[in-house]
Amino acid sequence: MKTIEIKGNDAGQRIDKFLTKTFKNIPVSLIYKNIRKKNIKVNGKRTKPEYKLALGDVLCIYMKDELLTTISSLRDFMKAPSKLEIIYEDKNILLVNKQPGLIVHPDENYHFDSLVNRIKHYLFLKKEYNPENELSFTPSLVNRLDRNTGGIVIAAKNAHSLKILNEKMKNREIQKFYLCVVAGIFTRKENVLTAYLKKDENKNKVFISNNPRPEFKTIKTKYKVLKEINGNSLLEVELLTGRTHQIRAHMAHIGHPIIGDGKYGKKDPKIKYQALLSYKLRFVFDKSRTSDLDYLNRREFFVKCGLNELSNKK
Repeated sequence: MKTIEIKGNDAGQRIDKFLTKTFKNIPVSLIYKNIRKKNIKVNGKRTKPEYKLALGDVLCIYMKDELLTTISSLRDFMKAPSKLEIIYEDKNILLVNKQPGLIVHPDENYHFDSLVNRIKHYLFLKKEYNPENELSFTPSLVNRLDRNTGGIVIAAKNAHSLKILNEKMKNREIQKFYLCVVAGIFTRKENVLTAYLKKDENKNKVFISNNPRPEFKTIKTKYKVLKEINGNSLLEVELLTGRTHQIRAHMAHIGHPIIGDGKYGKKDPKIKYQALLSYKLRFVFDKSRTSDLDYLNRREFFVKCGLNELSNKK
């Protein structure tokens, strides 16, 4: 039998979701079966899968001890560097400048070094995060960038902030701006492009159509030409929708691939990474949906870049 007292980062979520995240080695079907058989109780009473845990709830789980082991390798993140280029930080969020070449989450090739693991290491050293004190929550990223794209990434330090920021991102209350250098000169110096995108998971590549098609999702990409030189254009791009590889694929689709992008354009041996940077975030929260993060409203955050130099490249 295991007893768990629900703390702040675990409150507010469904009990089935909490158990699934906390006990990775218990099959989901077995979790539902034990809730139904009253082997999982809240405050000494039977519960339902949809019950939302409250701060201070006491969860009693009457199952075999070998099943009730929490996530192993809790401190694998310590193998990642802890140094970050911090743009902004407070008790709820962290904005960092991710360098090109760094993945945001661990994958099968890079188990330890990733942006999220660097953030965990950094917060652990600051005593703001300790995996032994958490069950279902870890510091998490709100937005993601491709490995070879640099720029601003938002991390939430607690579950409450993560929920709010995910909602704000979904409602387009966080505006994302990019700088990129593309091949060619534009006839229209400013425009909003609309197309339709489908992702091929197996190839990790997206395909774009000018017309609606089954399984294709609408994309909208706003651009403005900032500078032209030597046949290249420096653009500011605002994502009006946020799809995988949207900027890279959309620019290539209209005949202006991003310089150095080998997947959708042509790899340049003289350029290590694609000329794309998430350089600005703007928080524009809807006043009708107030939250604990409203102090961020109307604030903008920038990172400096060297993409101007690429537009001068002969």
